[in-house]
Formats: sequence, C-alpha cells, structure tokens
Amino acid sequence: MSALLAQFQFAPYYDVAVASRRGCGPVQRAENQDNFVVIDFAGQACCLLEQRVRRTQLAGWPAGHGRVAVLDGMGGHGHGREAAEAVAEGLLALPPCRTVAELAGQLDLLHARLQRHFATAALATGARPGTTLTLLELPPGAAPLLYHVGDSRLYEIGPQQARPLTVDHVPATAAAMAGQIDEHGWRQRVHGSHSPHIAQAFILGNTFSNPAQLSDPLLGLTPLNLPTWLGELADRRVLTLRAGAAYLLATDGFWSCAAPERFVAGWPALLANAPDAGAMVTRLFDALDRAPPAGLQADNLTALVLRPLLFRHCEGEETALPHDGRD
Repeated sequence: MSALLAQFQFAPYYDVAVASRRGCGPVQRAENQDNFVVIDFAGQACCLLEQRVRRTQLAGWPAGHGRVAVLDGMGGHGHGREAAEAVAEGLLALPPCRTVAELAGQLDLLHARLQRHFATAALATGARPGTTLTLLELPPGAAPLLYHVGDSRLYEIGPQQARPLTVDHVPATAAAMAGQIDEHGWRQRVHGSHSPHIAQAFILGNTFSNPAQLSDPLLGLTPLNLPTWLGELADRRVLTLRAGAAYLLATDGFWSCAAPERFVAGWPALLANAPDAGAMVTRLFDALDRAPPAGLQADNLTALVLRPLLFRHCEGEETALPHDGRD
C-alpha cells in the first residue's frame, strides 16, 4: 500500500487524504493499475508513476484552486497502468477550470489526444486501453465541479447512509437508458452485485452510442439521456456539498464482492467520529483487511476522502463545520 497521504494544503475549506494499493488479503494483482491525482491550493501535485508516489510543484497554479481524482486502469485491455498514468500526467498539465463546460471541454481534448497516443498499443494488443476517471475540480470560492467516466464512484457518506453521487458506466446503465430494465433491475445489477464489464472509459471510448460498436468520443450522461430516476446524477455537473458529510472517490475494488450494497451500507458507522480524512481512509482499508466481505475479488484499491470544513455562502459569509463529521 502506498503510504497514507494527508499533508495537503486545502485549508480552510477541505481536509483531503488518499491511499492506493495493489489489493488486500493473500491474493493480489500483479501490479497497481489504479492512480490518483491531488493538486492542492498551493499548487503541490501528487500522483503515482510506475506505482510510486510522485510529487511536483506546478508552476503558475492559481492559489486557492484544487483538483482531486481517482483512476482505475483497464488492465484487461493491456497497458492499463500506463493509460491511468498518462491521464494522471495529463491532469497535472490541464489548466484550472471554473465552469463545468470548460472542464468537460479540456478533458474531452485530453481524451482524444491520448487515444491518438495509444493508437500503436491498440494495434499491438487488438484493443484500446482505458481508465476510469472520477474527478472533482475545486475552484476558489465556488462549489466543486464533477467530471465522471467509468465505474469508479463518488459517494456522499453521512451519519445515516452512503449515497452514490455517480452513475456507473456499465451495460446495465445502457439497458436502463434504452428502457430495457427498470429502476429496481438497474439497482440490483449495479449496486446489488458486481460485474467487471464496462460500457465507457477514458481513452477507450463508449458503447452507449451504439452497443454493437466502440465509438471514439465520450458520451456525457445527462437528464436528457438518463432515465428520470437517475437524471440528477449527471456525469458533468456542479456538486452540492452537504454539511456533516464526507465525500469518497474510490475505485471498484472496494465493492467487488457478492453483496456490495450491504457492505457499503456499513461505511457510515465505520467512519463515525473519525477525526480527519486520513483516519477515514485508514479505516476503509483496515476494514477490508480485518473482515473482507464475502466474495471479495482480488483488485486494486484507491480511496480519496474530501471532508468539507468550511462553506462559503453567496453573501460572502463562511460557516465552520464540526470536526467529528456529524450534522
């Protein structure tokens, strides 16, 4: 496991911590194809390169602007670790964004550029590599911006429940968009069980547009193409944070088990009264080591916790939040 990383400068608004490792238990993956990106308010950046933590200071990064993300490289297609590393490196070079449109535009350009970069690898392996990307852009004095592609997730964890704030880009979601399954069927297939199949990934492209063919662009899921019961979880949106909640960006190794919804439901109690984001990340990993859920699959694990500490209101007033993470 990479050492817990928590010494980031996000004060006074956020407390952030992250860790990543090859897996848990006696059977683990040969390498860690996950990655993460943290750029703090002072422009100090952190990600993984060749499975080791790489730190750098970004020149010209505006004070008070932040960016955090998790990525899960698709090793089944070859070059999964390299794909996630390439996107992480691209995120360090991506200019700071203040709007959802600007962020989506910059990331779509990065996606297309990396598709061209990996064209040779795709010819050699017969399949294009890919990676998930779940990202929060943290503009100064404004709400976070979400950009999501793949089946990593963003969770809001409060005292009572762990609520997913993203929609998995998987075949079940494509079926729901086509009206082939209802809300109950979708939740059973996406949150009640786990499947390694994916319908869209960064660099890879998407099968939402045409299930019979891999299309090059990424398709943003919006209220216009999602069923009404998923419409509020658009992939690219301004995120409303809730007082007393913590926000977890994680790869699917944490719920790759026989009954993921039941396992995830235990997170609020697990994280209750944790003093900071670092303790929350530590507890998530420790829980898997101590009592892994039934059917847990060998997979890479990355968890990034962002805990709001201070909210800025429209009129300029600020509210400090209690440090025990409760309402």
